[in-house]
Amino acid sequence: MDSTVLPQVGAEPEGADPGLARYAWLSIGVAFATIGLKSTAYLLTGSVGLLSDAAESVVNLVAAVVALIALRVASRPADHNHHYGHGKAEYFSAGLEGLMIFVAAAVILVTATERFLHPAAIESAGLGLAISTVGSVLNGATAVVLLRAGRLHRSVTLTADGKHLMADVWTSTGVVIGVLLVALTGWQRLDPVVAALVGVNILVTGFRLVAQSTVALLDVALDPEDAARLHGSLDAFRSPDVAIADVRTRQSGRHRFVALTLLVPGEWSVRRGHDLADEVEAAIARELPGVAVQTHLEPFDLRQPA
Repeated sequence: MDSTVLPQVGAEPEGADPGLARYAWLSIGVAFATIGLKSTAYLLTGSVGLLSDAAESVVNLVAAVVALIALRVASRPADHNHHYGHGKAEYFSAGLEGLMIFVAAAVILVTATERFLHPAAIESAGLGLAISTVGSVLNGATAVVLLRAGRLHRSVTLTADGKHLMADVWTSTGVVIGVLLVALTGWQRLDPVVAALVGVNILVTGFRLVAQSTVALLDVALDPEDAARLHGSLDAFRSPDVAIADVRTRQSGRHRFVALTLLVPGEWSVRRGHDLADEVEAAIARELPGVAVQTHLEPFDLRQPA
């Protein structure tokens, strides 16, 4: 006997929130602002370090647009062709964002190499750095908002976008320090060196995003914290008459799925077994809100060797 708690076909899967798109719109707006600020800083100073920072802001804009599309798709309700919803669309967003970071890093490294071979003086460093710092503060505040929303709503897309923006903040800090040192010391080749370091750093960020999204697409199990809560709720039902086996879990975007087998005495009535399954599913749902649970009821004697 199977007892299944799954989103109904045509109904919105538990946890899917179309309102998450507002965070993507926030990211898009901030990206436009920082592109303007950091591009102005580059034009004032001629620093390739600041140019690399502006280039990464362009990547932020494209990533935010992709995130908006992914969140729209992921919020679609389950239908006749996607019984488990569209949550995995978020993983494609995170992976594509990582690939875009690779492209930006390549452009930055090429530009930095050219400037290292042909150094040039930096102008209006003070004003340029002040403008760039304003852009970094905007990115930092947005990153905090996205990371909090990502944790609250279990959104892979928002978390990836938040991590990317936070990495941008740290690289921007390095750029500002590097350009300031160039202005103070007059060592012009330090500017492309800083730009190259930024490029390497965002390459690492891109690799991590691609790796995480690829692994997640393979139906990764619940994280250790959620798994511990799951098994804690199941332990309350184990007894000489009840055993729990074949526990399997997976994640799809913000959605979580659990399947398990309840082993009970063969003489139990269907009603008694069904009531137990309902109790188990309710207990799991209390620990993991929004989870989809599938239970299979089986008599003990079917597990005994012939």
